[in-house]
Amino acid sequence: MAFALRNRQEVDSEEFARMLEQSPAKAAQALLAAAGQGLVEAQVLLGQILLDGRGIEKDPALARRWFAIAANRGSAMADNMLGRCLEHGWGGEVDLVQAARHYWQAARSGLDWGMYNLANLLGTGRGVALNHPEALALYRQAAELGHAKSMNLLGRYLEQGLACTADQVQAREWYRRSAEAGDFRGQFSHATTLVEQGRLEQALPWLERALALGNLNFLRACTPILEQSQEPRLRPCAAAYRARLDGLLSMSQQA
Repeated sequence: MAFALRNRQEVDSEEFARMLEQSPAKAAQALLAAAGQGLVEAQVLLGQILLDGRGIEKDPALARRWFAIAANRGSAMADNMLGRCLEHGWGGEVDLVQAARHYWQAARSGLDWGMYNLANLLGTGRGVALNHPEALALYRQAAELGHAKSMNLLGRYLEQGLACTADQVQAREWYRRSAEAGDFRGQFSHATTLVEQGRLEQALPWLERALALGNLNFLRACTPILEQSQEPRLRPCAAAYRARLDGLLSMSQQA
């Protein structure tokens, strides 16, 4: 089994996705061969499946090495993923300074994920000096490229007037765009603004979508917000959030 190549340099991503769905182990073998032949995109994809353990034994340390190889060859996504490994300690020690350097390289190459991840560090002062104006600029740049998570955080900066003049109209617009682009945090943000405007019937479907997609950290933060609401019609939604949060907490404790 071999990959179709574009310009003899790139993996056909659609073909790889089909192969991974149909036969993960065979897809991983083919990807390993392509990465060994020096295909940079294959090296990045190999790093990803090594992180996920899909079709191949999970090996975050080896994933980090493949990301480093591809990053040294100019891959913006590899720089971004190497930054993620360094930020979260996947496959080695946490190094926020180096994570920021790789995110910066990815952002400089025009990658929206690199902009978003670097902005997260700048906005929290991790690995770099706290710099809200630069974080805001990066979120805006990524949002304008269509990055859903950046849209939500741009909305938050605009809502709070952080490093900018507060603009509730623009904040609501970015929340809406983030929600429609599929970000669960954006969906929750959009829903809460609709609730504030008294548009509960429009808010409830967005809260349901956010619940279906949201992760444990999201539910930890957002469940108390719903439970503390004075709007009685939100109580069933709050109960659904609490039930899913408790279920995920139970699963995490058993793991």
